[in-house]
Amino acid sequence: MKFRTLDSKTKLIIISISFFTFMFVVFVTRSIFITTPFALLVFLASLNFVNEKSKKRDAQITEGWTEAIDHLVTGLYAGRSLTESLVGLADRGPTFIRPYFQDFKNEIRSGKDFEVSLEKVRGKLAHHGSDQVIEALLIAKNLGGGELINLLRALGDFQRQDLILNKEILIKQGWIKNSAHLSAAAPWFLLLMLSTQNTTASAFASPTGILILAIGFALTVVAYFWMNWLSRLPKTPRVFGNTEQIFKQK
Repeated sequence: MKFRTLDSKTKLIIISISFFTFMFVVFVTRSIFITTPFALLVFLASLNFVNEKSKKRDAQITEGWTEAIDHLVTGLYAGRSLTESLVGLADRGPTFIRPYFQDFKNEIRSGKDFEVSLEKVRGKLAHHGSDQVIEALLIAKNLGGGELINLLRALGDFQRQDLILNKEILIKQGWIKNSAHLSAAAPWFLLLMLSTQNTTASAFASPTGILILAIGFALTVVAYFWMNWLSRLPKTPRVFGNTEQIFKQK
């Protein structure tokens, strides 16, 4: 994730954390040469943390849809229409996706087209699992859905299995990534403690010391992002996700 693509609030938080880190380290070490790589590393680590947090959204959506599908199936069995069942997700659906279907509920009650309103939900969620479910719902609405309940159950089982598999992988990866993060941070924490001595700060103010800091910073950054690159999971493509053209046409 690039810094310029973040919202203003997130940018402000990352910059504030980096600034306070800079002020703290410069207060402790009295050395601008030691403080600068610390602040830059904290900035990059904060940016990566935001990126990792955004990846959890996919798991939240998948988990939300498994519950939402159960609600839809229950509603259809109870004799409610597909539209009524979807509107009900705004109040009884999983917490994470309620706001999206609250907008859908408001649009349906204001008389807007079912398909356009549901396409907007798909566009806002921007998730491959949502695409599959919403595509099935649109087909059922337009062509009739005698097998809709069976199809929803199959999609729910598929997403539930996908969620379980991803959780198992992330758990097994977790301790390895945490160990790698600790290994990358340990030399810098040691440097911070040693830099409270004037002799250490003076040594790293020399040309040789600056070169060592620069090499250490570069190696830490390369190792950190290489580790995250190796541990990334393949992202499922959005097969039914191109809805922008539909909005323009309607």
